[in-house]
Parts: sequence; structure tokens; C-alpha cells
Amino acid sequence: MVIRSLATDLYRAQQRVHRLQEQLEAAELGHREAVRRELQAATAERDQLRRLIEARKQKPPFRTSFKNEPDL
Repeated sequence: MVIRSLATDLYRAQQRVHRLQEQLEAAELGHREAVRRELQAATAERDQLRRLIEARKQKPPFRTSFKNEPDL
């Protein structure tokens, strides 16, 4: 369930980045720097969410269960 929540947040972050990119293209010169800073922050948030999702999807590199171990 956590991945689903992260995926929803990632989708919203991607939409925000896209919307800010469009605003940056249409912005006046005096307003561009503010939009650029906001876009940079939104891009960082989107990238962080992507990394969180990828980390959740990866299997741990070590063994987490010893249930099916043969008796020694």
C-alpha cells in the first residue's frame, strides 16, 4: 500500500513539474526567476519520490528469512 501512495504522490509531482515548465515558457522576464526556483524545487521533490519508489521495489540483497533451512 505504501508504494501506491508514493506512486500517487509521484504522479502529482510530475504534473506540477510539467505545469511549471509551461509557466516558465510563458512567463515574463521579471517572473521567470521565481518560476525557475519553484520548478527546481518541484523537480527535486519528483526525483526524490522516484528514488523512494525504486528503493521500495528492490529486493534486499541479504537473506531475510531462514524458515526453509535444512536441519543441521
